[in-house]
Amino acid sequence: MGDLVTAAVSGKLYYAGLSEFERVASSNAAAHERAALYADMARLNTLYMIATAGSGHIGSSFSSLDVVTWLYMEGMAEKDVYFSSKGHDAPGLYAVLIARGVLDFNLIHKLRRIDGLPGHPDVNVPGMVTNTGSLGMGVSKAKGMAFARRLRGESGRFYVMTGDGELQEGQIWESLVSTANHKLNEITCIVDHNKIQSDYSVERTSSLGDLEAKFAAFGWHVQSVDGHDYAAIEAALDFAEKETDKPSAIIAHTIKGKGVGFMEGVSIDSDVERFKFHSGAPQADDYTRAAQELISAIKTRAVKLNLGEIEFELIDRAAGPAPGETVRLFPAYTEALLDQASRNDKIVALDADLVLDMGLEPFRDAYPDRFVECGIAEMDMVSQAGGMALEGLLPVVNSFSCFLSTRPNEQIYNNATEHTKIVYVGGLSGVVPAGPGHSHQSLREVSTLGSIPNFTVLEPACPEDVAPLLNWALNTHDGSSFIRMVSIPYATALKGESAWVPKTGCGRVVRPGADVAIVASGLVGVSEALKAADELAKSGVSARVIAAAFLNLADADWWADAVKGVKAVVTVDNHYKRYGLGDTVGVALAEAGVLASVGFKRLGVEATPPCGTNAEVLDAVSLDATSVAIAVKALF
Repeated sequence: MGDLVTAAVSGKLYYAGLSEFERVASSNAAAHERAALYADMARLNTLYMIATAGSGHIGSSFSSLDVVTWLYMEGMAEKDVYFSSKGHDAPGLYAVLIARGVLDFNLIHKLRRIDGLPGHPDVNVPGMVTNTGSLGMGVSKAKGMAFARRLRGESGRFYVMTGDGELQEGQIWESLVSTANHKLNEITCIVDHNKIQSDYSVERTSSLGDLEAKFAAFGWHVQSVDGHDYAAIEAALDFAEKETDKPSAIIAHTIKGKGVGFMEGVSIDSDVERFKFHSGAPQADDYTRAAQELISAIKTRAVKLNLGEIEFELIDRAAGPAPGETVRLFPAYTEALLDQASRNDKIVALDADLVLDMGLEPFRDAYPDRFVECGIAEMDMVSQAGGMALEGLLPVVNSFSCFLSTRPNEQIYNNATEHTKIVYVGGLSGVVPAGPGHSHQSLREVSTLGSIPNFTVLEPACPEDVAPLLNWALNTHDGSSFIRMVSIPYATALKGESAWVPKTGCGRVVRPGADVAIVASGLVGVSEALKAADELAKSGVSARVIAAAFLNLADADWWADAVKGVKAVVTVDNHYKRYGLGDTVGVALAEAGVLASVGFKRLGVEATPPCGTNAEVLDAVSLDATSVAIAVKALF
């Protein structure tokens, strides 16, 4: 779930070349020892890829790599299929596919780049059979594939890797029932049971209890193995292949961060500290320590197998450009939520295993009795909030927007029909950060939620906007609201006012201009609009910039007055163009009769966005300042 993004590591970086993987794979060493060496080499390359990209998931890549390595080296026949349902282990899976020659070796340098490998599995990448990243879908996808194979009379087994935190998603348990009922013995679900999820241990977040008994109760054949013991992995896979009446579940007990001592998370105690290597690139010193430990282990294994020295490639990576002065929204949200909670003891906060990313640790520590950790179970979380609201509490529900606005959409609607008040707060909104890929780029909040009666979608454009908008949602609006927020630090010329009082359906003019009105929302959208206005000024075009805080509500009279005197209005949506802010503002202006004399153009994302660096992707979807300026100039 969590997807922190940090700067790429500078300094000396190491990786093992393709010829060394081929030499190990073709050696006469015993299969288990050969696979162990191969997996450690893949760990080194995974570490390199994440360090180069500046983000990724080390912990779950490392915990699953022994199982993945064995499957691709020894465990699967030609027609068998493997895919990851959890998705966070994509860098490790890529490392193996690159080593096996399925992917071009040069892609090792292009994790999370627009011309390279996306942050989560995507079908456009060779070897990826399904998109993952949104959790809980894997077994259901495998069932569909197995049904299609049976219908065509074709053979083949399906191996699905799930995370243990992922098992908190309801779809997983729905999918188990009919898999057993239909006796889909060709499906093997492998649980990477590393016992730690995005922030804390599974036990602390939402305990799974007796996992083996639960799978068995659903009619599955269950085995528990050490997920780093190749003999045990081989035996479990062989037994699963011989099972004729039941699907198989292999609970692979693994260690998150396996292979690097200081990165390994081994405790399942409910009070374990937050795991530090779930996502993000390691700091330079941590990278060097980890690389040296892996290289030492690789050399030791190679000597024992009489393979001689393993050669490593070395590159010097210069530090990237400094990001400049940036601001963040979530510290302001943390402060605003604490302030509101201090004045209203009915406020409770709910979280879906994203307490760090959503800035909720201070609230949890200050008000432990008013904080509910729901785990990776968004539908359950939203309905819990509905029950709380019916009993007079004021719930604030938190998760990434890509999961909170979509997966529990029916539950949000149901809550709204009960005429209670709930505030939903979504992070990771918009097209950036672009590294995690489209499963985490949230571009549907306005379209999926905006039509709910008396439900408002809001977005702050700078830190100073956060407290007023949260106050409006909690204390002024008589219905429910969704506040979408950009998670990453971003530079903006906008200087907000903490004394600003939002007026329903209205925006505010943040830059005067006579020729064109550029309407945008949010930290990224307004920032790029202001920069576009600067570019346009050089060409003699005077651009007025209007920051919209209400994305699905527009006061027609206010908007008609706000665009008075301009020749054109251009809306900028950090969202899919269809049913976004542009439609909201356009309809309001049409109803006010403004569009009869004023040109109107909507800009926004029109196709599934690519994965890459933030600058690459903003340019690709034409939301960067230069693209906005070009679109405006075309109107004159």
